[in-house]
Amino acid sequence: MTKVLKIKDIYNRIYEIKKIDEFIDHINKYHSVGNSIHEENGFYFEINDSFRDLIKKLEVKKTK
Repeated sequence: MTKVLKIKDIYNRIYEIKKIDEFIDHINKYHSVGNSIHEENGFYFEINDSFRDLIKKLEVKKTK
């Protein structure tokens, strides 16, 4: 069974991330500092320190 991550975008819409590793890699590569907006399939996410902290927690869970 493939894991799916559900997160809310800036418009409070739920988006299902099916390729979690690719999503995390993209955030780490292109949104590693500061504040920015990430668009994916018409959903918009505010990337900031809080969002990056969430991503880091997901990475830790994945390795356990």
